[in-house]
Amino acid sequence: MSKQIPPVGEVEVVDDVAAAFAALVAEEAPATVALSGGGTARRCYEALAATPGIDWPSVTVLFGDERWVPVASEDSNEGMARQVLLDLVDPAEMRSLRGAGDTPEEAAAAYDTEVAALPGLDLVHLGLGDDGHTASLFPGSPALEIEDRLVVATGDDAHPHRRLTFTFPAIARARLAVVTVSGSGKADAWLSLCRGENIPAARIDAGRLLWLVDTAVGAGPRSGS
Repeated sequence: MSKQIPPVGEVEVVDDVAAAFAALVAEEAPATVALSGGGTARRCYEALAATPGIDWPSVTVLFGDERWVPVASEDSNEGMARQVLLDLVDPAEMRSLRGAGDTPEEAAAAYDTEVAALPGLDLVHLGLGDDGHTASLFPGSPALEIEDRLVVATGDDAHPHRRLTFTFPAIARARLAVVTVSGSGKADAWLSLCRGENIPAARIDAGRLLWLVDTAVGAGPRSGS
């Protein structure tokens, strides 16, 4: 089932977001993929690791956001992705966001240069936070308004750890941005999005924007809410 929602994009309501995401990646055969973090992303990458037919030796992997923690930390997006996916499939290249510099600002600047040099981003994977954030673009953050950089360092007292994140201009470079939304805990944020409220995730744009939403989130988009 598909439906247009603010601001743009397609919605597919599915029983299993992780399985749908893995099948989509296999179908799209992206050469560059930017990964995400969180519980839904972990399930997606576990499903992806078990999906045959993906030419991983031809895939370059990046990260759309990361906490400024060691890769071995349980809070590291890269560490999670290595554990459940990357160490199993051996992609052509994995560009570490956390390892791009000695400080968050240095790492962000270096990664900005790397992303700018790419011919394009085939697929960017994103999530939807309870507060409406996506990547590490949180409500009220100055990073929401940045237009001249692709990667920035950010952070505030409400969230542990400094962060590195793609900006909206970086996400907009994607041929396909996929936002996975799973679980009843995301229902309020999803309803806010469907109502056109001014939350960070409402500002996502890309060549094609697809929302993969599971039935546990609720019937908001299907009922026209």
